[in-house]
Amino acid sequence: MKKLFGTDGMRAVAGEYPLDPSTVASLGWALVKLLGEEGLEPRILVGRDTRESGPWIEKALFQGIDSGGGDVISAGIVPTSAVSYLTKKHRYAAGIVISASHNPYRDNGIKIFSSQGIKIPDGWELRLERILLNRKHKIREKRLRVVPQPALAEEYEDFLRRQIDRLPPAKEMTIVLDCSNGASCAVAPLVFFHLGFKVIPIFNIPDGKNINRKCGSLHPEGLARMVINARADLGVAYDGDADRAIWVDEKGRVHNGDHTLFVQSRFMKTNRTLKSNAVVATTMSNMGLEKALREMGLELVRTRVGDKYVLEKMIDLGANLGGERSGHTIFLDDCPTGDGILTSLKMLKVMLLSGAPFSELVKGLKEFPQILQNVWVREKIDFREFPEIIQVIEEVKAQLAGVGRLDVRYSGTESLARVMVEGEDKTQIEELARKTTDVIAKYLGE
Repeated sequence: MKKLFGTDGMRAVAGEYPLDPSTVASLGWALVKLLGEEGLEPRILVGRDTRESGPWIEKALFQGIDSGGGDVISAGIVPTSAVSYLTKKHRYAAGIVISASHNPYRDNGIKIFSSQGIKIPDGWELRLERILLNRKHKIREKRLRVVPQPALAEEYEDFLRRQIDRLPPAKEMTIVLDCSNGASCAVAPLVFFHLGFKVIPIFNIPDGKNINRKCGSLHPEGLARMVINARADLGVAYDGDADRAIWVDEKGRVHNGDHTLFVQSRFMKTNRTLKSNAVVATTMSNMGLEKALREMGLELVRTRVGDKYVLEKMIDLGANLGGERSGHTIFLDDCPTGDGILTSLKMLKVMLLSGAPFSELVKGLKEFPQILQNVWVREKIDFREFPEIIQVIEEVKAQLAGVGRLDVRYSGTESLARVMVEGEDKTQIEELARKTTDVIAKYLGE
């Protein structure tokens, strides 16, 4: 079992273990050691989001990497997918993103990409943990200046602009971009403006503390109001590191990553660019998506929550489209990780070629009622240690057999148990969700 890494890297309150300066520096040192064991030259690229803790965490990583004998370059404030793309393009041995994604500004995190631009496997994370937990080395401190290389961000912007060439004119289309005061602020508005869209950016003035604050993919209410007020064609909400995209249609209604997979599956199948009849999603995707894909002759293959696990399953199946209900979408032909800006471009491409508004594109997806509830827990103990919890889970699954689903899991990034119940009868699933959360709170709650 991993102790420091979750489903999306290492995440904690900035300044507290394991995101204290000493441990972060040791992680940089450990990564150099691991790359050496793999026979790789330790050239490492680092990018970050807009959190106030980002600069000192980046500097601590630089200290550790330098102390271990590695070379490190900063891309500055860029989306997660920029680090993935640039790491692969320039053949860095590894890429590091400093971000806590959708979490509040006090949190931060570190996720590591391989030379292929793919999040490192669990086995590598376990090896890094062993080095960290048994550390006996001393980081050699010296004065280091972290100087971002703006040309790297420009390369990523060029990559994005190339994704939507040779399309009908976009000048009559208005889009509102909720940048979540995060990593997309400097990139997304410029990309869409240069492509000819009328762009209205909101929540795009980061101050180090306002990232994700009442904005972004978890809080699209402000975006929905702006779309209506501006009579825009589409609203897009990113999260702090811009690897998610959530939608607001021209009528002000919010749509999620399942809608992305529905629209893109149909478009790619029609245009014969879907390489497999399998589309990969997680246990959190709605049964309505499964039904809609089945009617297209496609199969929804589910995997555990986490875009790294979606990618692994896509590679296993030879699929080139997959994603999460939360807004991560992977277009494997273009980029091996979730990219909110790329996903936006793909969606606008469908709208431009079809001439249809977003509300029409998503009409064929009828979602089943779904409830997601969280329970704060004092410790993430295996549910099987509590027969009472297992009994309730089995009872609920029996009641939902054939007409719904129950998914119970721990968050990979927070001290939460997540309970998802889905079915045809909203009253029933509300009752079953409450029954499940009550028993978890009784035995594991804070």
